[in-house]
Amino acid sequence: MKTGLGSCAAFAFALATGVAATAGAADMLDKLGAGEGQVNIVAWPGYIERGETDKNFDWVSKFEAATGCEVKVKTANTSDEMVALMNEGGFDLVTASGDASLRLIAGKRVQPVNIALIPSWGTVDDRLKNAPWHTVDGMHYGTPYMWGPNVLMYNTTAFKEAPTSWNVVFEEMTLSDGATNKGRVQAYDGPIHVADAANYLMFHQPELGIKSPYELNEDQYKAALDLLRQQRQLVGRYWHDAFIQIDDFKNEGVVASGSWPFQVNLLAGDKQPIASVIPQEGATGWADTTMMHTDAENPNCAYMWMEHTLSSNLQSDLSVWFGANPSVPAACTDGRGIQTAEGCTTNGMDDFERIKFWQTPVSKCASQGECVPYYRWVSDYIGVIGGR
Repeated sequence: MKTGLGSCAAFAFALATGVAATAGAADMLDKLGAGEGQVNIVAWPGYIERGETDKNFDWVSKFEAATGCEVKVKTANTSDEMVALMNEGGFDLVTASGDASLRLIAGKRVQPVNIALIPSWGTVDDRLKNAPWHTVDGMHYGTPYMWGPNVLMYNTTAFKEAPTSWNVVFEEMTLSDGATNKGRVQAYDGPIHVADAANYLMFHQPELGIKSPYELNEDQYKAALDLLRQQRQLVGRYWHDAFIQIDDFKNEGVVASGSWPFQVNLLAGDKQPIASVIPQEGATGWADTTMMHTDAENPNCAYMWMEHTLSSNLQSDLSVWFGANPSVPAACTDGRGIQTAEGCTTNGMDDFERIKFWQTPVSKCASQGECVPYYRWVSDYIGVIGGR
């Protein structure tokens, strides 16, 4: 990863949207004061736990007791929902994925962070410190939180052997239980799913010349949409709510879908016949960043929370709970939480290079100059889901 790539992407997105690419360094705090009493966070499901789902997973209560900052969480199920909430305002922080972070930077919805006020910054994985989805012109717009792949989740009664390809959700076929996959697979209800189709085509149609699933020219984009329209004939339901997807796998006969390790873990913990795999084509994935709103009303509590999120015991327990990888590598081995080196390996800690992390598609792209921008992905994917 190169910081310059992030700079180019943010600049290109700024040109496309007509907004400035960065906020000024003067917006950053230069010292911390007393906590304001609360911090308001937009987060992915399962990211901020206080023991209500499982009493063994609580990384909020002790923070609140130590700082006096009450943690208030608004759950969002898609990156677009996160961007919309941050545009509305009233939040201090967001756990943004790469397909949202550059939009938030370019739209001046988030501010640069002063890493000197985050003492644990030095413990962050070197692969993430300058990642292009949160670093623009050498300036950091957040602290890395968690990363992982979009896995292929499957029902082991429908698949006698683990599937080796994403074709089980893109092409009609008879599964090993003797029934068709039609009506029994799901797809993600978000425009970024176009990248999953492009990733599949990178492997199976190399003549298209796709270098990145987030950088598609018109012909490559058309091929991805055609594949998604083909998938539309198979999909029983598009998902974006993790808990509804869990119920669909338990009670509605769904047997295969792209998913997050979070759903896999909860279903397996409930003794369901569920497993997951990263198929031969590789996978898209997410590397999420805790970013601070430009108009954050509780910046001191926000900085305290960002520092807290980098503690290795929180990172360790979160990685077990969500089935993902900590942004602090020591969390795998130092024994402060319940994660282990073997657990991190299982979660894909060594698969970083196989994952094509979510990014915001822009019209000026690194691999081929001109690409289809994200606003087209949004409108066209709505059409695909609607059967057009």
